[in-house]
Amino acid sequence: MADDALRLDGVHAYYGDSHVLQGVALRLAAGHVLGLLGRNGAGKTTCMNVAVGLLPPRIGTVSLFGETVSGRAPEAIATRGLALVPQGRRIFRSLTVRENLTVAARKPVAGARHPWTLDSVFAAFPRLAERQHQAAGYLSGGEQQMLAIGRALMSNPRVLLMDEPSEGLAPQIVAEVMSTIRRLKEQGLSILLVEQNAKLVFDLADDIVILNSGRVVVSDTAARLQASGVDLHQHLGVF
Repeated sequence: MADDALRLDGVHAYYGDSHVLQGVALRLAAGHVLGLLGRNGAGKTTCMNVAVGLLPPRIGTVSLFGETVSGRAPEAIATRGLALVPQGRRIFRSLTVRENLTVAARKPVAGARHPWTLDSVFAAFPRLAERQHQAAGYLSGGEQQMLAIGRALMSNPRVLLMDEPSEGLAPQIVAEVMSTIRRLKEQGLSILLVEQNAKLVFDLADDIVILNSGRVVVSDTAARLQASGVDLHQHLGVF
């Protein structure tokens, strides 16, 4: 449906002979945050890889605002408005902060309400502005995460995928990153958030999907799951 920013429908994906995703279906509504939870190895990052075209599904489809994009090259999917903040940041360590940002720049779609430029990224992340001429490899972990988010925003996406954005960060920096995600949501950006910290996900997300061994075992709104007292220990091994 066109009002869904991103859909995975009946997706089966493999790494070699390993059947990783087994009929996964999820939908990210336009302007919403969808939290994707699961134990390590449940298939969360694989969902991201399928969405951006790094791993084509053998069965099933991926669609972006109603357009089927499964089977297309990653760069073709990116031009349609999908951007990934990968786990581990994967910044270009030998390039400056400014160069990391400009290499990803793409013109916004016509009529975009909040186009992203160097100036707007620097306004969102003042520390990056202060270090714009510094090699990215010398940034702190938190600054590198801000750079990874800023680099994705420079492509002016309609849908942003974020894989473990709080990983390895101090609590104060985690709070800053989550505040940034909240601001992006308020601006109307559609966000798929993979995160080990379930509390953060429930604080931010409109909807929740929980994976277990490559299958969707829970799919509902965050509000209903909180009201019903979903057993996170059963699904995630956490209390």
